[in-house]
Amino acid sequence: MAEGRDVMNAQDYGITIRRVIEEGEACFEARVRELPDVVEYADTHDEAYELAIDTIETTEAALKESGRALPQPLPPADDFSGRITLRVPRTLHRALVSLAEDEGVSLNQQIVAVLSYYVGVQTPTRTVFAEWHAEPAIARPGGKAATACPQIIHDIGAGDSSKADKWMAPAV
Repeated sequence: MAEGRDVMNAQDYGITIRRVIEEGEACFEARVRELPDVVEYADTHDEAYELAIDTIETTEAALKESGRALPQPLPPADDFSGRITLRVPRTLHRALVSLAEDEGVSLNQQIVAVLSYYVGVQTPTRTVFAEWHAEPAIARPGGKAATACPQIIHDIGAGDSSKADKWMAPAV
């Protein structure tokens, strides 16, 4: 919590809710972006969200007792334009262009794919396309959520059905 700030709002934190299978049963997993050790499980999306809120508040109280501060909420993605300018060595530029050509995508799409993979925003799993709800969603105040799985869009939306099988669930 920042100096001079009296009230912490747990809903300002980036809470990720996703449907998972734990010990053979479907449930909802809640994680807090600013508190990577926090993982909560519940039977419903709303219960998982409430558990995450409670954990944020409990963690804040425990840290306050020990004289430490809770990390500040990260700014929402809306606060960023999505545009960056960077300089790269010529050899890296050449390598990225070559990779993009091999994949049949623009240089921009290739750089986004590489950065997304590295940062971990994109975590391809062997899921069926219809299970978009199983992909991570950032819960925001007001009930808004954001989801993305750019690799599926790239592989399938671009008409490259040769890669479709990697996104399909294995046959049971």
